[in-house]
Amino acid sequence: MKVSVIVPVYNMAADGKLAYCLDSILGQTHKELEIIAVDDASTDESFRILQEYADAHPGIVKALHNEENLKQGGAKNVGLKEATGEWISFIDSDDWIHPTFYEKLLAKAQESGADVVGCDYNLVHSHTMEVGEVIVNNDPAQAGVCTQEKKKLLAMRPGSMVIKIYRRDLIFDHLLNFPEKIFYEDNCAGTIWMLYCKQFEKVNEPLYYYYQHEVSTVHTITEERCRNRMSAGEQLVMESSMRGFLEPYHDEIEYRFTEIYYSTTLFSYLSGVSHVSVAFLDELRNGILTYFPEFRSNPYYLAGMGAEEKKLIGLHMKSSLILLWYYRLLHAARAVKKRIHAH
Repeated sequence: MKVSVIVPVYNMAADGKLAYCLDSILGQTHKELEIIAVDDASTDESFRILQEYADAHPGIVKALHNEENLKQGGAKNVGLKEATGEWISFIDSDDWIHPTFYEKLLAKAQESGADVVGCDYNLVHSHTMEVGEVIVNNDPAQAGVCTQEKKKLLAMRPGSMVIKIYRRDLIFDHLLNFPEKIFYEDNCAGTIWMLYCKQFEKVNEPLYYYYQHEVSTVHTITEERCRNRMSAGEQLVMESSMRGFLEPYHDEIEYRFTEIYYSTTLFSYLSGVSHVSVAFLDELRNGILTYFPEFRSNPYYLAGMGAEEKKLIGLHMKSSLILLWYYRLLHAARAVKKRIHAH
C-alpha cells in the first residue's frame, strides 16, 4: 500500500531539523512511499535541501515550492493535489517518526478495515529515537466503528493529525482540505475530517517524535496567532454548517468552538502577550456571544471547564476591564506567595 507523505516546510534548514525529519521518513521499514515536501516560501536554505533530497531519491522525494507563504494548511493543500497514494500522511518538518511508524499503522488498517489509524506521540528536546515524555493521543473509547456516539467524542477530541494516516478516499470523496494562511489549521480540519471517518483505530505506541523548541508555533503567543486560532474556530463552524454537521453534533461543535475560538485563546493571550489590549478582549467576548450566546449552558462546558476558568469567563462576560483587573491581582498575589515560599 502506497503512502503519500506530505511535509510542509518553512525555514527548517538550521540545526539539521529538516534533514533529520526527511531521513526518518526515508528510513521507514515500509518502503512504498512518496514524499511530497512543500517549501512554503522559505527564506533560508530549506528548498535547496529539498532539491538535494529529490535529486538523491528520484521517484520517491518530490520537492515543491510556493512563491507565497500560505502557512502549513496551504502547503498541505498543495501536497494533496500531488498525492497518488492509497493512504495520506502529514509530518511536520521539525518532527520525525519511528522507523516502524507506517508499517505498524498500515498493519492496523489492514487487520481492522479502518479508514483512519493513529498512534501516540512523545515530546523530545533533541534529535533522538529514544522515547521522551509520552502523550497518549485519542482515547480507546473513540476507537472502532464510528457510531454517532464515537463521532461525538472524535468531534470534540479529534487528536493530532500528524500522528494519523488517512485513507485516500476519505479525503478526496469529501473534498477535504485545510484552512490556508493561518496557524492552527488542524483545529478546524481535525474535527471535520473525523466526522467523515467510518472506522478509527489506534496503535498504542508513541511512534511520532514531537520536537520541542522555542520557535515552535505552540511556544509563541501573539495577538496575530490568537486571531489565527479564532479564524480556525470560525471556519470550523462554517464548514460544519455547510457539511450538515452542526445540527446533529451541535453541543460537541459548540464546545469545540468555545475552546478553540474563546477559552484557549483567552487564557493563552492573558498569560502570553506582553501588552494586553482591552479592545481585543472585548472583540473576543463579543465574538463568542455572537456565535454561541448560550455557550455556558453547554453540558460539556458545565462538566469539563474548570472552576477557576469558569470564574474568569464569568468576569469576562461582565467586563473585559473587570477580568483584566482580577487576573492581574490574582497573578500578583500568586507571585508574592511564591516568593514567600521560596524564603
